[in-house]
Amino acid sequence: MEPAQLAANVDLSLWALFWQAGIIVKVIMLGLLVASISVWSIWLAKGRQLARLHREADAFEDVLWSGSHTLESFVRQVNPTRGSHPMASVFAVGYEEWNQSSDAEKLDGAVFKRIRRMMDAAARRELEALEGGLPVLATVGSVSPFVGLLGTVWGIMTSFQSIGASKNTSLAVVAPGIAEALFATAIGLFAAIPAVIAYNRLAGSLGRYAARLETFNDEFVSVLERQPAARKGKK
Repeated sequence: MEPAQLAANVDLSLWALFWQAGIIVKVIMLGLLVASISVWSIWLAKGRQLARLHREADAFEDVLWSGSHTLESFVRQVNPTRGSHPMASVFAVGYEEWNQSSDAEKLDGAVFKRIRRMMDAAARRELEALEGGLPVLATVGSVSPFVGLLGTVWGIMTSFQSIGASKNTSLAVVAPGIAEALFATAIGLFAAIPAVIAYNRLAGSLGRYAARLETFNDEFVSVLERQPAARKGKK
C-alpha cells in the first residue's frame, strides 16, 4: 500500500486520538478534562454568587443610607443577621457591639475603635470564605500548560519509538503519535486559558466587593460616632 493510501486510512478524529493514546497520555488527558470542567463550574457558580452579593449590597445600602430610618427602625424593618450576606453580617457585628456598649462608652472614642476592629475582622472572615475556588483556578491556570506539555513529550517519544520499531518514517506511522501529542497540548491550553480569565475576573469582582465592605465599615462607624452627639444634644 502506498504511503498516501496509508495516510488516508489513519483516523485522526479526537475520539480516535484519545483511544489510540498510551495509558500515560490518556490519564493526562482525562485529568485535564476534569480540571477544565472544574474551572467552568467554579466560574459559573462563583460568578453568580458574587453578582448576587453585589445586588444584595446595593439593596442593603439603599435602605440604610436613605435617611428615612433610624438605626433602630432599620434593624427592626430589615432584620440584618449574621449569615444573611457579608454586608449584613458585618453590620450585625458592629450594631451588636454598639448596642451592648454602655452610654458612657458611647461617648468615648475607644468604643468606635473596638467596633471598627470587630467589623474589619468580620469582613476578613467573610472575604476568606468567598475566596473558595480561586486557588483551584490559579493552580489550573499555571499548571495545565505544563501537564499538557508532558503529554506532548510522551506522545512524541511514543511516535519515535514506533518509527524505530517499524523502521518506517511514513506519515501513517508518525501521524498518530504526533497528533495525540498535540491533542494533549490543546487540552492543556483549553483548561488553562479559561482558568486564567476566570481567576482575573473573579478576583477583580471580589476585590471590588472587599473595597465596598471597607467603605461600608468607615461610613457605618462614622454614623455611630454621630449617634452619641445627637443624643447628648437632645438632653
